[in-house]
Order: sequence, then C-alpha cells, then structure tokens
Amino acid sequence: MGSYQTIKNRSEAFLKEKGSKFYAYAFPIQAAEEVKELLASVESQHPKARHICTAFLIGQGSDEYYLVNDDGEPSNSAGMPILAAIRSAEITNTYIAVVRYFGGTKLGMGGLIQAYRGVAREAIESNKIITIEPKDSFTLKVNYTLLGEVLSVADKNNLNIKQEHQADYVLIRIECKEKELEKIKGLFDRFEVEID
Repeated sequence: MGSYQTIKNRSEAFLKEKGSKFYAYAFPIQAAEEVKELLASVESQHPKARHICTAFLIGQGSDEYYLVNDDGEPSNSAGMPILAAIRSAEITNTYIAVVRYFGGTKLGMGGLIQAYRGVAREAIESNKIITIEPKDSFTLKVNYTLLGEVLSVADKNNLNIKQEHQADYVLIRIECKEKELEKIKGLFDRFEVEID
C-alpha cells in the first residue's frame, strides 16, 4: 500500500438526538485483529448499552477491506453510515464504535443513519488526520574498523537504526521511507559493506 491518511490517535464524540445518546470512539488501526480488543474496551466502558455499532476500513482501492456491524439496529442504519463517515473523510486504517442508549423515542431509519454518520464524523473531526508513508528496511554487515564512519553517516542523515553486535562484525538495520530506500542505500556505497 502506498502512502495513506488515517487518524493520529483515539478520539471521542457525543450526540443527543430525541433522548437517545450516541457515544462515538474512533481509533487508528493497522490490522483487523486489533478490532476485537478495541471493541472490548468500549464495551467495558458501557456495560449497559443496548447497541454498539461499528465499522472499520483498512487498505485502499482494490486492497480495501471493511466490516460493518449494526448490532441489532435496523439493517444498514448504523454500520454503513459509520463507514460512510470514514470514507467521506478520505481516511483508511480506522475503526469507529458508536454506543447508543435508547431515549424512548424512535428515530426512524433516516434519523438513525443521520445520527450514526454524524457522531462518527464528529469523532473523526475532533482528531488529527495524518499521512503515513510506507516503510522499508535493509541491513548492513559492517566490520568494526568501519563502524565509526558508517554510524557517522547514519547520524548525519538522521536514520533510524538498530545495531546487533557479533564477534567480528555489526549488523545495522536501517528503516526508512519506501520511496527513499535506494537513495539511502547509496549513502553507504563508498564503504566495503554487505547490503542485504
């Protein structure tokens, strides 16, 4: 996946509509497996809630994957409107759970769609949207005689490195933006090092 936009951290929003209360919780996610734990954390905050409707979207274009849950609300009145809020913000890798406490007055299909979409949109708007650049990495096998110079190049270029010291060499793993991989590898061409 290329660069994409998502929310920076967890955020919340609240909406009251004809007595019904809606609490939205938005989370950035990397994988669908995270959703179960996040839903459990929302459920623990709202043990008496009748409905916790959810949607998440991961990936982009043909690699897009989403799942919606109306949790007892009329079909397509909750999960799809939450997903629509995520899509209209042009973000991905986002999970939103909306808790509803019924207020005694039925909202009807249109009212539910508007409320779920509206509170989900507010949770996104109260967050910060960030751009994620895909990462890549490579490893240098460096003799101790060259280590100081190689580390100096890494330091000057503010590279994210991890070192693993062996008996007669050091493995240096460098992580960078995918689009900068070849340029950063080129910084080490003048050294006699193995690049993996």
